[in-house]
Amino acid sequence: MTPAEIAPKDRLIVALDLPGVDAAEAMIARLGDSVTFYKIGYQLAYAGGLPLIGKLADKGKKVFADLKMHDIGNTVTRGVESVAKLGATFLTVHAYPQTMKGAVEGRGKSGLNILAVTVLTSYNEDDLHAAGYRLGVSELVEARAQQAQALGIDGLVSSPEEVGALRKIVGHEMHLVTPGIRPAGSATGDQKRIMTPGRAIGAGADYLVVGRPVVEAADPKAVAEAIHAEIAQALG
Repeated sequence: MTPAEIAPKDRLIVALDLPGVDAAEAMIARLGDSVTFYKIGYQLAYAGGLPLIGKLADKGKKVFADLKMHDIGNTVTRGVESVAKLGATFLTVHAYPQTMKGAVEGRGKSGLNILAVTVLTSYNEDDLHAAGYRLGVSELVEARAQQAQALGIDGLVSSPEEVGALRKIVGHEMHLVTPGIRPAGSATGDQKRIMTPGRAIGAGADYLVVGRPVVEAADPKAVAEAIHAEIAQALG
């Protein structure tokens, strides 16, 4: 699917960063038909949320399994094979060559799209240097993007600040998914490289991941619909 073929409504991925399945299902019910795409990450997955992937898929929703796999190649391959059977649309792995290669093998001919996480949006230059990396954020993101494309990865996860540079590297052959999205006036929380929905789409992002600004809102549905409107305006 090319970026032009993605429905504006499908570009918003709401992160169900909630403590349990009951809370997640209540939020899904509140959002109703205003949201078509959900993310299930560590917090919900480890609280019994993995079966929710199949339930949502059966209802026609798309699911982003944000599990950030990283292990020896064979272990990643077997893990991805299991996730592919759950019905998820996206699955994240960390952008290390052996991990990405194993994930592509595990995906096989299933409909699962593998996304490589370049550099976490909570990291800045100081964080990378403290972790022992010699490259800065932009250089590491670009290097990992080139490796991911060569290995057949379907898309990349990066902060919106890197989207423009990534689009020049990968063209429109890979999905660009951006967390660190904050509507104007929202708290930044623990994110360090953030952008508003409209600016991120304008920079070249295909999908926007938004969690707390939606699920912690007094009216989550209204916030989701406002983001849809901003996305549509940015698309022109």
